[in-house]
Amino acid sequence: MDAIVTAGGIPLPEDPLYPYTEGHPKAMLPVAGKPMIQWVLDALSASQKVENVIIMGMTEKSGVSCSKPTHYLPNEGRMLSNIVSGVQKALELNPKTEHVLIVSSDIPALTGEMVDWLVDEIGKTPADIYYGVISRDAMETRYPNSRRTYTHLKGLDLCGADINATHIRMATEHLDMWEALIGNRKSPLKQAAIIGYGTLILMLMRQLSLDDLVRRVCERIGIRGKALVWPWAEAGMDVDKPHQLEIMRADLAGK
Repeated sequence: MDAIVTAGGIPLPEDPLYPYTEGHPKAMLPVAGKPMIQWVLDALSASQKVENVIIMGMTEKSGVSCSKPTHYLPNEGRMLSNIVSGVQKALELNPKTEHVLIVSSDIPALTGEMVDWLVDEIGKTPADIYYGVISRDAMETRYPNSRRTYTHLKGLDLCGADINATHIRMATEHLDMWEALIGNRKSPLKQAAIIGYGTLILMLMRQLSLDDLVRRVCERIGIRGKALVWPWAEAGMDVDKPHQLEIMRADLAGK
């Protein structure tokens, strides 16, 4: 399976990470001796299941590398546009491609074992979208000071993973909906409002299980979706704020 790595983001002055980046790509933030994205590329290099790596928003001059065949594409300005462009490149490389991985460049604790687990899970159940979630217990056991944002479901608090998978046809269908969902990806309640206020109310009342939520979302959009509960918190430990950057620097020091 091919992996699309989103790496085009440059924090603006109002972003909490701007004092650390000062107009440079977030993906290039130094973490324990190398750029943050390099840790992600190292995980993809170690994977037994990844064939090609497509990096969105960087060039060969960036100095990062991957042992898999690597392709660099320019930043299209918006995350959805970058994903669509990456899917088109994957189809150019292999017209028989059906699914691709979408990997954020800011989850430096990712490993090859975790990537392979995801690919294996994708092979078990046919779906259009595979969305990873991590329980609050798993996240706070591994990273007790991470202060993630959680979606509160019936008997379960979850946060999202930053490595997921999609069928290639999702790059041509429901694009307005995807644009809205991605634009509000840091606000689970805003995402819920987009997919239906009935769902939002039930979420606020904590009356929805994870399976209920997936079913409602899929019926609303008209897709087949699968929620994958990750056994590792690392897939959701993305670097959005300075304290999370320092957590990852300490966590990966010496590795």
